Amino acid sequence: MAEIAAHQNVPTREALQAALKKVDVLADLPGEQIDWIIANTESERFEEGEVMIREGDPADSMVFVLEGQGRFQRESLGPDAPVGMMTAGHVTGMLPFSRMTHFMGTARAVTPVWIARMRTDKFPEMLQRIPVLGVRLVGVMSDRIRETTKNETQREKLMALGKLSAGLAHEINNPAAAATRAAASLREALDALSDANRRLDHRELTHDQRVFITQMEQRAVEVLGTPRNLDPMEVADREDELGAWLEAHGSRNAWIHASLMAEADVRVERLEWLATQLEPAIMNDVFDRVSATVTANKLAGEIQHSIARITDLVAAVKEYSYMDQAPEQEIDIHDGLESTLKIMEYKLRKNMVEVERKYDRTLPRVCAFGRELNQVWTNLIDNAADAMKEGGRLRLSTLSENGFVIVDVQDSGPGIPPDIRQRIFDPFFTTKQVGEGTGLGLDTVLRIVRKHRGNIDVDSKPGETHFRVRLPTTQPQ
Repeated sequence: MAEIAAHQNVPTREALQAALKKVDVLADLPGEQIDWIIANTESERFEEGEVMIREGDPADSMVFVLEGQGRFQRESLGPDAPVGMMTAGHVTGMLPFSRMTHFMGTARAVTPVWIARMRTDKFPEMLQRIPVLGVRLVGVMSDRIRETTKNETQREKLMALGKLSAGLAHEINNPAAAATRAAASLREALDALSDANRRLDHRELTHDQRVFITQMEQRAVEVLGTPRNLDPMEVADREDELGAWLEAHGSRNAWIHASLMAEADVRVERLEWLATQLEPAIMNDVFDRVSATVTANKLAGEIQHSIARITDLVAAVKEYSYMDQAPEQEIDIHDGLESTLKIMEYKLRKNMVEVERKYDRTLPRVCAFGRELNQVWTNLIDNAADAMKEGGRLRLSTLSENGFVIVDVQDSGPGIPPDIRQRIFDPFFTTKQVGEGTGLGLDTVLRIVRKHRGNIDVDSKPGETHFRVRLPTTQPQ
């Protein structure tokens, strides 16, 4: 037996009896059963920070915590993995009837800890001599599984939320940054427009000339505001021609004006005619004013487009989360798929995933918990994107069959090996790298689909994996 306290090298039988009696599942056992446990356990002491159980080691012993406090954590998942605490009176480690083969986490002493360790080869005799412990330890195991599942599920949700938040932050940051830049440039354009107006106000222009300048501005703004398919080579040639003409006629900022005029479909012939109507100095002021007006309108359009993009993302988040809506209601499956795609757009684009839709828009609405179904689509699409990190095709199909709405999520990834296909829905089973997944994503999918009285199946081969979710069109009252 190991040293257990600073003032004694070997614990006395009385000390062990008293300590074991403080363990919840042993508290009411008679003395002879406690004595048998003492005879078949090893007493050990650990200082603060020392490892009592190491993740990955064979699960070969049950541990009664007699004194002190320890912490249990799946260190392979990183520092953010859930932490479980063990204190005096707890039972941990390998328990009878458990199918665990290796310890799933590392237990470290937080304070000086005293434990009694029973090896698994003693379990049959223990259950024969002390039958009541079998029932009690099964209860302990059930509580532990429930707590572990709750913690891991929470972690899975937080990881998913973190991924979605990162993607959304990126998607919102781009239009927000564009709007900020455009607003700063708009201020400069408005200053330039004010300056050009001030100069023209001091020019002696006829009424017809002022009307002509205003019409020229309006036409340029209208042309630029009309969607057109422009040939880039043709626009570049026109810009060179306009720039050369403006430069030859002493225009300030000739090439800036030329770029805008080329987009506005202004031709050199028009400038030649303009030169016969206005003096060169006045023409410079006119070009500055038209350029500033067109630039201000373009920047206002950029700001409007950026804000519309942010508004669309916010609307997608509200739709995705079913904010301000009843938890269960009749929903259109396609709305959930589309809001999920919009939320996950950043990751799909990053992984160079092409999205193909094959929707049957005539499908009936489904009575469901919208938020939960969106978790299903999120996990399936996220897994598909992870399977296609070098690019691929994601196809979403919907159809109706025998009173069920079917959603087929297909990816062109490498496929799921046949030897693990039957395990992918098992809790904590994952094929992802350490720290990238908890193995609860598809378990969550299965539970939500079953909650809706539906089912899910998978069919996979290299280059084509299908996850098919079947949901009844009507739910029982």
